[in-house]
Amino acid sequence: MKTEQTEHKREFKPGDIVKHFKREFLKGEMFRTSSKYLYKIIGIAEHTETKEKVVVYQALYKSEKDNVNFGLYVRPYDMFMSEVDHYKYPCIKQKYRFELYDTKGNGRHGRT
Repeated sequence: MKTEQTEHKREFKPGDIVKHFKREFLKGEMFRTSSKYLYKIIGIAEHTETKEKVVVYQALYKSEKDNVNFGLYVRPYDMFMSEVDHYKYPCIKQKYRFELYDTKGNGRHGRT
């Protein structure tokens, strides 16, 4: 009997903490203690003119070098939910551009 596997539908809710795939570039203590490349989902919005679905999210870190100061950002929904370009970033293990972050270190993800 043939069994079909369906991929779990990915969705984020306001308050979720997500990690960007570039977090994998952090090493050692910086990886363990830094909030760099962590973001809080503010919500899903719709562009008033184009009706395009977008994700509103906020950086949970400050970086003078990257000119990030707990900034508020908007990204097209499809891009936010897309897979990592593994041709461009072959060493990245994370499957998606953004994934839920384990905030407690116990296997539970960043849901508030």
